[in-house]
Amino acid sequence: MDSINQQQPEENRRDLAGEEARARIKEMAEDAKTCFFTTHGSLGDSRGVRPMSVLQADDNGTLWFLSAIDSHTNAELKADPNVKLYFQGSTRAGFLELDGIATVSQDKAKIKELWDFTLKTWFTEGEDDPRITVIGVAPREGYYWDNKHGQAVAGAKILIGAAIGKTLDDSIEGRLLP
Repeated sequence: MDSINQQQPEENRRDLAGEEARARIKEMAEDAKTCFFTTHGSLGDSRGVRPMSVLQADDNGTLWFLSAIDSHTNAELKADPNVKLYFQGSTRAGFLELDGIATVSQDKAKIKELWDFTLKTWFTEGEDDPRITVIGVAPREGYYWDNKHGQAVAGAKILIGAAIGKTLDDSIEGRLLP
């Protein structure tokens, strides 16, 4: 069933837990900068899926977003706080899937901490716009796919492997349990 990985001469699976998992989540979320943020019980045409910018990934693994108080996102989270986030850091690496629990608040200190001038495009009254809410997503578990040694080494291994007819994939994947 897994014939490609069986031909690998080196280990390509590594599950991560605790601090190591949280650090991987933070690194991959910061690299990707945006994700598909998926809620349950869609109210709009998006079927519960929308791209959102991660404004902060903290050391606890919590991912922070801003949204409008009257958005479908917030209404869907009120009905069910379970979310799924999908990240892609680059064209060939840095993929991350997370299950988490979202909380929504209007914490003014957190809004101020996350605020960036460009957000005024959506919140025209600035950081004091009464429509701004903060969404914090605490990951429960996830799965990642990445390169062990970066893009250059991964590319070289693929080329060498193709030339000699061997699987020399530099990929690494595994479960994340924050």
